Amino acid sequence: MIPRPSTVEPDRGGFRLTPATTLSAAPGLERAAAWLRATLGPATGCFLPPGDDIWLSVDRSLPDEGYRLRITADGVDLTGGTPAGVFHGLQSLLQVLPPEVYRRAPVTGVDWLLPAVTVDDAPRWPWRGCMLDVARHFMPKADVLRFVDLLSVHKLNVLHLHLTDDQGWRLPIPGYPRLVEIATWRHGTMRGSRQHGVVDDRPHGGYYTADDLREIVAYAADRHITVVPEVDLPGHMQAAVAAYPQLGNGLADVDVRTGWGISPHVLNVSDAALDFCRAVIDELCAIFPGRYIGIGGDECPKDEWKASPAAQDRMRELGLPDETALQAWFVGQVAGHIAGHGRTVHGWDEILEGGAPGGALIAAWRGPEAAVRAVRAGHHVVSCPDMWTYLDYRQSDAPDEPIPVGTRLSVADVYTFDPVPPGLTLAEAGLVLGAQCNVWTEHLPSARAVDYATFPRLAAFAEVMWSGPAEGFTSRLARHLDRLDALGVEYRPPGGPHPWQRRPDAQGFPKTRAQREEEIRAMLGAPFMQ
Repeated sequence: MIPRPSTVEPDRGGFRLTPATTLSAAPGLERAAAWLRATLGPATGCFLPPGDDIWLSVDRSLPDEGYRLRITADGVDLTGGTPAGVFHGLQSLLQVLPPEVYRRAPVTGVDWLLPAVTVDDAPRWPWRGCMLDVARHFMPKADVLRFVDLLSVHKLNVLHLHLTDDQGWRLPIPGYPRLVEIATWRHGTMRGSRQHGVVDDRPHGGYYTADDLREIVAYAADRHITVVPEVDLPGHMQAAVAAYPQLGNGLADVDVRTGWGISPHVLNVSDAALDFCRAVIDELCAIFPGRYIGIGGDECPKDEWKASPAAQDRMRELGLPDETALQAWFVGQVAGHIAGHGRTVHGWDEILEGGAPGGALIAAWRGPEAAVRAVRAGHHVVSCPDMWTYLDYRQSDAPDEPIPVGTRLSVADVYTFDPVPPGLTLAEAGLVLGAQCNVWTEHLPSARAVDYATFPRLAAFAEVMWSGPAEGFTSRLARHLDRLDALGVEYRPPGGPHPWQRRPDAQGFPKTRAQREEEIRAMLGAPFMQ
């Protein structure tokens, strides 16, 4: 199984599924039972009418997301600490069966035998996430729902949706119709790494309606995945400024950005800009019921504020010493509005600069040192250092790797990841909630490309987060690839890309680890921590 369970005790014999096999579930597990019937039935023909062959129940003495699965010749008994634990146990139940169980039409010639086994299992970390960037390249709703299913197969429990950026805005906000009319699409797209400056003339865009987003949230919730929305501010806002120039600093006319990299065009610090941000937060809180609301806060150049008389007046009015403090004030204003909704700010580790809002959850991406700084400032942390968790980074040094950017990040590299940086005390380590892998999509224009970048590296990440590294992962992964095949995932083959997965028309910009360490050192002003 992937991720590897905590304990597995095989026994002799097993239980064979047939169309006569039955299922019953304790109160509160009706949706889990419905999910199993809908998932198991198409391939096996076993749609599990009511009865006692398979029994689902909850035992609150088990860990919240833990479960106990017992398969004998008499049937299946699955108990979870919560409904989430039951659902994770159902994912393990499917993995006990042949990989063909994941196909969506009748499969013949397969013995649907569940081998006798007892599995006791629970995750190491409460936050096991994946960020999906739908701003750089829009992913249609159906593909997002499929991505949610793939996360659930791997027992991940957070989907962080990066909904806005310089290159596109993906949701409507009441009172700001030009976001949908203008900010959701761009005139062209950079092909390959930004260092080469090649931009096509093909329009790209799309957005989710509020009902689309509510559907994604509900679909994920059925799979015990929390959706954390992110609208990045006050930087990475060129698309919004293109739609509403009065939100910018009045120093340039801008369109939705067609190239990658960091835009110099950021929000101004006026009351109107804050009102806009509050309207955005109101809508996010209306759609997304989870505790955390993402505001980004990363990569916000200060040049426009330095050149803006209005921004300088605001600094003097507030008695702020510099533009870093101005950003911290702006983020604090938005955080206060989020707190008024009873929610908690989620931001990238740059919001530590100038002082992060109290209680903020920090996504630490700029190396292990960023996580250390966050916990020592008293914040909870989700670790996501780029050289271990950025799944858009190149997977090998081979010349046929499509659009090779960043440092090499192979399956084996991901499997070495530890969410807790070295040198933390036990109390400091306790502030680390877990980790997430990040799927940035500058170079991933389709669901096929996302498949290639994400899998099978996400399987390695999922195991690290659920149970930790262990011997035998490579052989288990080989078996797991059969499941991905049945699920229709166009993953990267172990031997390298298929011809159609290559991108000879788009150049990359690979870096060595030493080069990336030097860049992070410069950003943080501190030695890089291994």
